[in-house]
Amino acid sequence: MVWVPLSPTSSDRRAPLRTPSTTTMSLEWLTGWSWSLDGLRDFIATGIQSFRDCDATALAAVACLLVLFVWYCYHVGREQPRAYATVNALMQSAEANGVQNGFVYCQSPECVRCSHHDGLNQKLYHNLQEYAKRYSWSGMGRIHKGIREQGRYLNSRPSIQKPEVFFLPDLPTTPYFSRDAQKHDVELLERNFQTILCEFETLYKAFSNCSLPQGWKMNSTPSGEWFTFYLVNQGMCVPRNCRRCPRTYRLLGSLRTCIGNNVFGNACISVLSPGTVIAEHYGPTNIRIRCHLGLKTPSNCELVVGGEPQCWAEGRCLLFDDSFLHTAFHEGAPEEGPRVVFMVDLWHPNVAAAERQALDFIFAPGR
Repeated sequence: MVWVPLSPTSSDRRAPLRTPSTTTMSLEWLTGWSWSLDGLRDFIATGIQSFRDCDATALAAVACLLVLFVWYCYHVGREQPRAYATVNALMQSAEANGVQNGFVYCQSPECVRCSHHDGLNQKLYHNLQEYAKRYSWSGMGRIHKGIREQGRYLNSRPSIQKPEVFFLPDLPTTPYFSRDAQKHDVELLERNFQTILCEFETLYKAFSNCSLPQGWKMNSTPSGEWFTFYLVNQGMCVPRNCRRCPRTYRLLGSLRTCIGNNVFGNACISVLSPGTVIAEHYGPTNIRIRCHLGLKTPSNCELVVGGEPQCWAEGRCLLFDDSFLHTAFHEGAPEEGPRVVFMVDLWHPNVAAAERQALDFIFAPGR
């Protein structure tokens, strides 16, 4: 007898293949599961048996690691280093640290920002060791290298770039930076251009009553007049000035890369009267980039950094590395009025977060 397979009928071909739905299976599985005491007891017993079957040595190693982790968390929490303060935190203690007439007068011969002596490198290395003892040496290679060979770096730098206090090696160098280098902070400053300008205009009215109103500083220049009104000077907040510019001061706290925790951080309004020339000079370090937000920019005003001239524009930010030789001048007519910028120091974009925290500790004000 020969078996011949029957071909499916048309109705068979049209009939859909029925499979149990996922929802039905899930409901049946949940319905079938019974959370009885017997089931719970069996579950716990199985877990205990699995634990007993583990190797005792492995369990001991895991327990030791857990104990070490808990001890480390306790140690770090109990021995916090110097507070990683924001600009806001500095305001509470600044009045007791030599702030007079709106800017910081250095009163300590051991100030890192103003010291130029043979023991500076030893002092910086001591601060780095103290930081590493409390935190970690991880990520400190470039800072360690910079401190160890600081004398050679500063003496061998080309004349176009020669920071006076601290040089961090292996950072990209360029006189000017694009706006994208610190895009968030640049855009935030430019959006608040009118706010900063209004507070400046209120401050500047005081010049009609006296030669140098309280809170302003007159800087030395070969010709003309250069005034600055500091909110943060060398890492120290100036409370009286900040209270006179409350919205600008609050804006500083919103900047992601503002240097407000060490002696290289500044924020101020800078005014050049017509006929003013600022002598060529170098900034103290290359770990920062200086941002100028143009508030009032008459014609014939220029900033020259590393031999490259640039002009300010109202409501726009100009970023540059002030460790390069730089100067500025205002050669406009007296009737054009002063050149005014809001200046704030931002971190160099290639300084890592761990390095920023360490540098804030090493160069903390009064350290």
